[in-house]
Amino acid sequence: MNAAASSGRLKVMVEGALCVALAVVFSGFRMFELPQGGSVTFEMAPLFYFSYRRGFKWGVAAGAMSGALMMLFGSYITHPIQALLDYPMALACVGAAGFFEEKPVLGTILAGAARFACHVVSGVIFFASYAPEGQNPWIYSAIYNASHMMPSLLISGVLAMILLKKLGTP
Repeated sequence: MNAAASSGRLKVMVEGALCVALAVVFSGFRMFELPQGGSVTFEMAPLFYFSYRRGFKWGVAAGAMSGALMMLFGSYITHPIQALLDYPMALACVGAAGFFEEKPVLGTILAGAARFACHVVSGVIFFASYAPEGQNPWIYSAIYNASHMMPSLLISGVLAMILLKKLGTP
């Protein structure tokens, strides 16, 4: 690898580390928190922005790394599979928005939907006991997770679009 390529790769890794750090810090600023976990934050904004700037591969790596760090800094874990679904896998989905670099709104929606799916599956498998008597656990999990994911996705998506417009892509 030549020096220019190495320098470019280092620049992307530093940018990714900054976006991961921002995502972890932003996850601590909760605008609203639900009783059984989940909160409204804007932690996805730096991950969306980084994904659109650097693409799918780098975005997924940054998302998974931020999820792993969030897991270390205050998470609710009942089972190793639940931990993977709710943290590294869910946030890796956010990074997948970079697959739609040319259509960031579509990427934001689809990546948010993929993250939502991770949380719903986790909710059905590990938190179905919270569903009211007689309610389908899939419906309960979908409603519960939508109550915090939709506002977070909207806020983060808008912030990422503003950043893209102001700062652009490389």
